[in-house]
Amino acid sequence: MMGDMSGLEGVEQPWRAAAARGGLCPSDEQAMKLLELHGNPSVAEVCLPSRPESAGVARRLTHSVTLRLWALPPQTADSAVLLVSELVGNAVRHTGARVFGLRMLRRRGWIRIEVRDPSRGLPCLMPVQEMDTSGRGVFLVDKLSDRWGVDLLPRGKRTWFEMRVADR
Repeated sequence: MMGDMSGLEGVEQPWRAAAARGGLCPSDEQAMKLLELHGNPSVAEVCLPSRPESAGVARRLTHSVTLRLWALPPQTADSAVLLVSELVGNAVRHTGARVFGLRMLRRRGWIRIEVRDPSRGLPCLMPVQEMDTSGRGVFLVDKLSDRWGVDLLPRGKRTWFEMRVADR
């Protein structure tokens, strides 16, 4: 079911092997360094260049926040990382933007992760066939999140997903 990542075909995805072995586990020190370098998307939106390699940064930021700062279970963190990868892949591949924004919010019982880009083009939930090698991004977001959507902005859109989580 998880073929090539939409928008990231051909880009190495080393986190998959780590996830298959039981979750990604950067040390707390590495996580804090990453958040210092790029910013903390749970505090304010982090802007990243719209290049395929930024997907790896977005995944590591998501992992650092969900697993290290919010202390969510590894399976939840891994799902959030996968879904962020899909949203970032769409932003990088389909919008022609120079940058995109990543923001993460937590409220009682929920997390919300948003990717903002300057395109007003809406993502489409397409039927997916077993042999499809692309076009699975929104399908995965729809299947693995509890809610997802798009907010149109004066200049662009914010695509988001939400997942239920245990209260702290």
